[in-house]
Amino acid sequence: MTHGPDPVLLSGARPYGGEPVDILLSDGLIAGIGAVGSLDVGSLETPGAERVDCGGRWIGPGLWDEHVHFTQWVATRERLDLSDAHSPGEALAGVAEALRADPASDAVLFAGGMKRMLWDEQPSAALLDAVAPHRPVVIVGVDLHSGWINSAAARLAGIELDPSGIVRENEFFAALGSPAFKAAPALESYADAQREMARRGLVGVIDFENTDNPAEWPGRIAGGADLLRVVASVWPEHLDRAIARGQRSGQALEASGLVTMGPLKVIVDGAINTRSAWLNEPYPAAPGEDPHYGIENVPHDELVRLVSAAREAGIWAAVHAIGDRALASVLDAFEETGAAGRVEHAQLLGAGDASRMAGLGIGACVQPEHAMDDRDVVDVAWPGRSDRAFAFRTMLAAGVRVVLGSDAPVAPPDPWEAIASAVWRTRDDQEPWQPQEAIGLAEALAASARTTLEVGQPADLILTDADPLTADRDTVRGMPVAATLVGGRFTWRGI
Repeated sequence: MTHGPDPVLLSGARPYGGEPVDILLSDGLIAGIGAVGSLDVGSLETPGAERVDCGGRWIGPGLWDEHVHFTQWVATRERLDLSDAHSPGEALAGVAEALRADPASDAVLFAGGMKRMLWDEQPSAALLDAVAPHRPVVIVGVDLHSGWINSAAARLAGIELDPSGIVRENEFFAALGSPAFKAAPALESYADAQREMARRGLVGVIDFENTDNPAEWPGRIAGGADLLRVVASVWPEHLDRAIARGQRSGQALEASGLVTMGPLKVIVDGAINTRSAWLNEPYPAAPGEDPHYGIENVPHDELVRLVSAAREAGIWAAVHAIGDRALASVLDAFEETGAAGRVEHAQLLGAGDASRMAGLGIGACVQPEHAMDDRDVVDVAWPGRSDRAFAFRTMLAAGVRVVLGSDAPVAPPDPWEAIASAVWRTRDDQEPWQPQEAIGLAEALAASARTTLEVGQPADLILTDADPLTADRDTVRGMPVAATLVGGRFTWRGI
């Protein structure tokens, strides 16, 4: 895909639900907006130029998913789904069925969606070994911060497995990235995932996959997986390499301009489902059990070193902090270094954290679907603190720049689901959860877009069959997207 597609005239579209207009797209940009029939469309005389009747549909900026793990999402689409398993027994039944369906294979069997925090019984290596004594099995936790693996998989990855069979945090990240477990999906799988994302109105993502994203994405674009803009993050183990290549945030990484250099990604703590989010107050403990506050994955001094090195190289920082103690450490690091950046997740705020973020100019990328997935877990793991959890309104009111993401594959990369959860704080028949932290539809749409509908802006646009600003919850969640354009080129077209 290039930034110079043939001109397109979108006729009879309704910007943000207003009066119908014509919108001329040329050289990848919005070249003109005017009353229907009023624009000089001489450029449409060129071969390949097109007039498109929008039929009065709503038009607005294309949407972004500001936090995905792209390869993990692609792989998850091809994995055994255990998200409906309510116990180790149900998960094991799913594994056994998959093994029976392919008895001759010796490849690692990957499954995903494990919600261990909600299980009354706990898993063990022996239970999984009994079902799969020879074939390696890896069951990935829903938050990607832990996995239940059997002895065969542990031997393959060189992991010393304890009786629980659970591998957590940095050890689990290393295992997932090891050659023993890592098999790159086919290029067509990336393209297919992008097509589905374009159908939902996505025009861009930030990819936080734990790999050398700046080096890998240009080849995918050249190979035809070119339906999205991709901001490519870099993890600490690849930071020196990116700096040596002279890569700075915002720099185009290939000829089309679709891939740009993104932030440094650092994971300071864990996640609520793994009981590893780093907290000021301990998790509930069993009688006789020592207080447990979660896990500090990156010591503060190392965080300061990393963020400072990135800042000096012109790379902003995106730092994962879910617990309130982790958030305080991250804000301290931003203040000490003067670095630019944002907090990824910010699920549990301490008193004054929102004001401090705003004062430092530090943004927040939040995942509204996590609030719906984790509402029951919060009550179990963080009792008495739910009023500080997923506090979107509090951050916006303090002046924090908030953007929305999915954290795919933890949640599907569907921007409309994120918008609906941010606005209504509920799905299905559940009562709204902490409704005082809901935000408005216009705010949620703005938090999902990077451009505006103005002349000179990139022609990254969506047409929808319903008006998102006046639609009800279920219509927004399943929003019918009629067309998506990136740089003036249709990446999804249903009209």
